[in-house]
Amino acid sequence: MNSDLAAHTSPDVFPVYLSLLEGGKLAGRVAEAETALHECRLCGNDCGIDRTAHPGPCRVGDVAYVASYGPHHGEEDVLRGWRGSGTLFFSGCNLHCVYCQNCDISQHLTGAPVTPQTLAGMMLDLQSRGCHNLNLVSPTHVVPQIVSGLAVAIQAGLRIPIVYNTGGYDAPQALRLMDGLVDIYLPDMKYAVAAVGWQLSGVRHYPQVNQAALREMYRQVGSLVLDDRGLARRGVLVRHLVLPGGLAGTGEIARFLAKELSLDTAIHVMAQYRPAYRAADFPPLDHSLTRDEYAEAVALVRAAGLTPF
Repeated sequence: MNSDLAAHTSPDVFPVYLSLLEGGKLAGRVAEAETALHECRLCGNDCGIDRTAHPGPCRVGDVAYVASYGPHHGEEDVLRGWRGSGTLFFSGCNLHCVYCQNCDISQHLTGAPVTPQTLAGMMLDLQSRGCHNLNLVSPTHVVPQIVSGLAVAIQAGLRIPIVYNTGGYDAPQALRLMDGLVDIYLPDMKYAVAAVGWQLSGVRHYPQVNQAALREMYRQVGSLVLDDRGLARRGVLVRHLVLPGGLAGTGEIARFLAKELSLDTAIHVMAQYRPAYRAADFPPLDHSLTRDEYAEAVALVRAAGLTPF
C-alpha cells in the first residue's frame, strides 16, 4: 500500500453512519430496505423474486441467518489490529464458487435465523468486546436485514466503523442501501472474464457487475484511509485471490483498478488458494497455488502501477 494513504483527509463524521441519525434518515433507509425484499435485485443475479414469499438463488428469504460471530484475528492488519475485527458470518451466498473454502456456510443455512433485534445485539456485543470494527461477511443477499439490524444497533449506541466484506457481485440496489452506512468496503475482485465467472461461480457477467460495484464503492468512500494507530478508518480495500493457471485474470483486474479508480487503490493479492469443495473436478483448480504463479500475479499488479497490500 502507498505510504501516503494515512495522510488523506479524514471524513468529518466518523463513523459515517452517525449522519443518518438526523432528520429520520435512518428510518427512511429501513423502509427502503424492507421494500427491496419484495423485488430483490440486490446482486448481479437480478432475480426479481419476492423474498418475503420465496428464497432467491442465495437460498435465503426475508430472514437472515448468522453462522457465527466474534472477534477475528485473521483479517488484514489494518482491520484486525490488536483486538480483532468483529465479524458476523452470514449464511447463504449469491455466488456458488466451486472452490469455496466456506462452503458449509455459503451453500447451506447453517447457524440461526436472526431478527433485527437479535442482530443488533450481536453487533453491540462485538463492540463491547473491544473489536475495532463491525465486519459484515457475505452481506449482499441480506442487505435489507442488515440495514434493519443496524438501525436498532446505531440507535442503541453502536459507534465502531462498519466493514462490508463482499464477494463483489453487488448490484446498485444493495450499494444504495449501504451508502452512508459503510465506512470500509472490502470487496473481492474474482474474475476478469465473464465465462470464467459462469464456470467457477455460476453467475453471469461477473466482471461487468463487479467493476460497476467497485466504481460505486469508490465513489462512496474513496481510497483507503488509516488512522494514527494504523487502523482502517474509511475507504476501499480490494481482495484478489490468485487462482492456479491465471484463471482470475490478475493483470486485467489490476489495470482496471489503476485506470478506473486510482493508483492509490489498496489491493491485497491473496496467496492462500487451496482446493476445497468441488475444486477437484475443475482443473487446474485441483492443485494449490504455486510460488511462481503467485509471484507472476504480484508482478502483474506492480506492472499496472499498484502497490500490493
